[in-house]
Amino acid sequence: MGRRPLDMDKIALELALEDDLESKRKLAKKITALAYKKGIYPSSIHDFYMARGRGEVNPNFTVPAINLRALTYDLAKAIYRVAKKNNAGAFIFEIAKSEMGYTNQPSFEYSALLLAAGIKERWTGPVFIQGDHFQINAKNFKENPEKELDSIKALIIAAIESQFYNIDIDSSTLVDLTKGTVKKQQELNYEVCAKLTHFIRQNTPGNINISVGGEIGEVGSKNSTPEELRAFMLGYRDRLRKGLVGISKISIQTGTSHGGVVLPDGTIAKVKLDFDTLANLSKIAREEFGLTGAVQHGASTLPPEAFGKFPECGAAEVHLATEFQNMVYESPRFPKELKDRVYDWVKKNLSGERKADQTDEQFVYSTRKKALGPFKKDIWGLDASTRDAIAGEIKAKFEFLFEKLNVGNTKDPVNKYTEVKRVITRKRLEAARTAVPISGEGAD
Repeated sequence: MGRRPLDMDKIALELALEDDLESKRKLAKKITALAYKKGIYPSSIHDFYMARGRGEVNPNFTVPAINLRALTYDLAKAIYRVAKKNNAGAFIFEIAKSEMGYTNQPSFEYSALLLAAGIKERWTGPVFIQGDHFQINAKNFKENPEKELDSIKALIIAAIESQFYNIDIDSSTLVDLTKGTVKKQQELNYEVCAKLTHFIRQNTPGNINISVGGEIGEVGSKNSTPEELRAFMLGYRDRLRKGLVGISKISIQTGTSHGGVVLPDGTIAKVKLDFDTLANLSKIAREEFGLTGAVQHGASTLPPEAFGKFPECGAAEVHLATEFQNMVYESPRFPKELKDRVYDWVKKNLSGERKADQTDEQFVYSTRKKALGPFKKDIWGLDASTRDAIAGEIKAKFEFLFEKLNVGNTKDPVNKYTEVKRVITRKRLEAARTAVPISGEGAD
């Protein structure tokens, strides 16, 4: 008799619900080993991005970078289905430092769930897993720079060990607009970005160039300018050690904010995004610095008509998160009883975060993401038909985004520039883990 096939749905559920970290790690390693056997490889998008920056790849598409805060396995399966249907390879799964904390998804669990979904959907080839917004806390940095940098270094080590071969450094929080020149304003930003790039390269597993991103404008602040981009890149290159591979993309601000702007009735205000700035800075990034282009954050809650404009203006990458979380909560299949318990928990436990002028709707909308960790078991505990139905609703959104961002038929060029291989962790990565102890992974 042949061996019975593994039930990936059951294994993924067990991984997500397991409380013991060591048992959870063992399950994650089992999934990762099986993924390699199935031809699924966590990979870096760096070489593909640099080819795009050199003009070898037509820049008429924008890569979606998708944050999955809830039902990660179910939604990842939906994304793979959409990708296979459209022969798409240029898409990224990502999770931010803060999201790992409030969704209770450590990096190794997140990557393993993505690989489990790939196994289930019979995906083959590269899978791009990205650490989003590995962000410097400006207040903590001012009080103790080395301690704050050590916390980011620990996060980086944990991410690399978890097959995150794409990492976005966000030191834009250190930009000081009170300084007299643009160079001085960006100075701490590019110095810290260069320092962390060196740390990543120093601790990268063999024969792989992790894709590193930088950022010049904190999301929600003023729009970025060509002067800021040039000041950052020139300063960054000057601080980067000779011969070291630098960033492949640059995140900018063009008028969005994370989660959107919430109106008193709980709906999202329409945002006027500056596509001219996005197009201009993407062009400068490619033509003057050889990057793949500019990256747009905080875009998932934009109106539908906006998404077709990203490829038109040459945007390299667009980050999408909040809308998928919203669709889970607002799904008619999401149990009202569970939603009521979530909202009651938010009002009771997060009342200290409420701003004086917020309505109930605004407060709940802005804080309900932090209930995803405490209610993780309840959400994963929904019956399979309910989870499938919710994922099916969101799959339609993924189909829309893949079409508008023009990532269909990108699998062949991605495969051309992405070498798929099992990455062997270097001994110095273990040494770095010892030097920078990891605790509270992902917590903000």
